[in-house]
Amino acid sequence: MMILSAPKGFAASYSAPERVDEPALWFIYLGNQILVARNDHGAQVPAVRDPRQLGLTTLREQYLGKLGGQHCFAAEVEDSTPPPQSMEWSGLRAAYGALDDTLFALAGRAFQIVDWDRSHQFCGGCGTRTVLKEGERSRVCPCCAQLHYPRIAPAVMVLVRRGPAFLLARSPHFPPGMYSALAGFTEPGETLEQTIVREVREEVGLEVKNIRYFASQPWPFPHSLMIAFHADHAGGEITPDPSEIEAADWFSLEQLPERLPGTISISRRLIEDALDELRSAK
Repeated sequence: MMILSAPKGFAASYSAPERVDEPALWFIYLGNQILVARNDHGAQVPAVRDPRQLGLTTLREQYLGKLGGQHCFAAEVEDSTPPPQSMEWSGLRAAYGALDDTLFALAGRAFQIVDWDRSHQFCGGCGTRTVLKEGERSRVCPCCAQLHYPRIAPAVMVLVRRGPAFLLARSPHFPPGMYSALAGFTEPGETLEQTIVREVREEVGLEVKNIRYFASQPWPFPHSLMIAFHADHAGGEITPDPSEIEAADWFSLEQLPERLPGTISISRRLIEDALDELRSAK
């Protein structure tokens, strides 16, 4: 099962080489769509020394680092830019399963950097145009010296257990029949554990205990870090908040919802971990 993580063989860097003599991997975005070439075996990102070889003019470029010794760049082009011949613009989610796992993870990293670079061209403090800061991933204001780093929004996900049953819920915007673990963003001043307690209480009216870290996943839609936990039911009856939760219930190994989250999300891995534990206990 694929989980977005640090790409194998990738060494991150902020300093672009003075010269690129060999083809580099270019993760080029038009808005939230990435440039790919598809074939019978999946998809690939362009490997060229410079996007101009593809007839593309970039608005901005960011160096990512090296993948197996090959330079990697993120770039953005103007809206309405047509794709080069035999290539297409693809939504990042749609590229899942077509790009191999390593390239998909790098594509997610590139998207977050492109999105940050686009939205921090001017200082939020004084309005001066910012410039890239050498030696780190940030933009700096030459007027007031304020630093602007890529935004990362931490969000927790929790699977609440009650004996052999676990809690799943569905949001109104979910596809029909799909249920998932509870999730929510951390607020200023909160620990991750406090976020879990608050979110579970607010969304379904339950209390939890024995909170246990499971895993984390960068989530580039557009700039989240999903941090997943298991927890045990400590009290209360399910009372969904209708503004956020359409339905919620206890499920078991023998009684699963019609549809679970796709394998692109850590929520599926969290649920599968609980199912594996229940199977081994039988």
